[in-house]
Amino acid sequence: MLPRAGETDVSALRFCFVTTFYPPYNFGGDAIAVQRLARALVKRGHHVTVVHDVDAYLALHDGPEPDAPEEGDGVEVIALRSRTGILSPLLTQQIGGPTLHRSRYREILDEGGYDVVNFHNASLAAGPRIYSYGGKAAKIVTAHDHWLVCPTHVLWRHKREPCPARQCIRCQLRYHRPPQLWRMTGLLGRELENIHVFIAMSDFSRKKHHEFGFKHEMEVLPFLLPDPDPSDLEVGERPHDRPYFLFVGRLEKIKGLQHVIPLMRRYPDADLLVAGDGTYTDELVRIAGDSDSVKFVGRVSSENLSNYYAHAIATIVPSVCFETFGIVIIESFRHGTPVIARNIGPFPETVTASGGGELFDSDDDLLSAMARLQQDRNYRDTLAENGYRGYVCTWSESAVVPQYLEIVERAMRISAGSRGQR
Repeated sequence: MLPRAGETDVSALRFCFVTTFYPPYNFGGDAIAVQRLARALVKRGHHVTVVHDVDAYLALHDGPEPDAPEEGDGVEVIALRSRTGILSPLLTQQIGGPTLHRSRYREILDEGGYDVVNFHNASLAAGPRIYSYGGKAAKIVTAHDHWLVCPTHVLWRHKREPCPARQCIRCQLRYHRPPQLWRMTGLLGRELENIHVFIAMSDFSRKKHHEFGFKHEMEVLPFLLPDPDPSDLEVGERPHDRPYFLFVGRLEKIKGLQHVIPLMRRYPDADLLVAGDGTYTDELVRIAGDSDSVKFVGRVSSENLSNYYAHAIATIVPSVCFETFGIVIIESFRHGTPVIARNIGPFPETVTASGGGELFDSDDDLLSAMARLQQDRNYRDTLAENGYRGYVCTWSESAVVPQYLEIVERAMRISAGSRGQR
């Protein structure tokens, strides 16, 4: 199959993606990003197998198991599960490697004849010991979070602040998680030597990894969204009568919504719609109290979410932690809606590169930005156009997949060279 215009001339390859979560067995955007990349590669003639761990998802999921996953996208999905429930991911968390699924991983990765094995978020699925699996394949690690340098993944120290310096054991206990004793050995360092290329999701995340002692070079490859479709900008019926700002994401403390909700009492000209769910929902509802301007709409399907984006004045992204990218920002851009994002982590590089929104440092900054975008329609529309153009040129499949394939080629060359030296 010939590559698309502008793409690297890479013959059809066999990929294996190893990840803890994969839709519908997922919580946040990382698994969706893995699915989008897998589908994009399949559309370009490659074969992709995804291996994920149902035990890990069910251990963290409170509620019924999701409906059967979608079929027909061409991605081969292998869902691993055992009869022991939480025991399997707990053992993996403690020893840093696959336990009950060890032989299955060996069978899949060592005997599957893959050209490329891309380890995504494999923390609870297999741990770092999995990095030695894969036979002769080129091996890539994509750091969707900060797990390589942080046991809690998120650099959110003691559940109260962005992490300025390591206090890992005390911090893990604060999260009610048993310390990972393997992190105190040389296991991670030894296993990382099996990897040919590391990928960070933003320049900020790459720098943060190195700041916390990660010694390997990292490529930067952002999240991707499907290529533009005319339906992306179609505007259906308004989901809400009054003008509104939108929040999309998991309802967790690190997402910072607890700082935005009280401000709505000082902003009578619009409402705040909150799309998502999570462990912090009850506390956020308590903070909102009897406010008529804050509406919790729950978890919204991607199809319906498009309409929420399309009619919003702007999407507010108030995270208070060090995220690796901020996928909600580019999703908002895709639907022609500007963003107002906290000036932290990777958000400044995304917003500045696109010109698709504003950044804020304080409550007053946020309120001022909200007023500007609501009162000056031309200004708001200019930001929206900038953001959409940034999505097309920087974060669409056609922009990101060629970069990924170039990284894959480099990893394959390194892999072949390392085999030749043996």
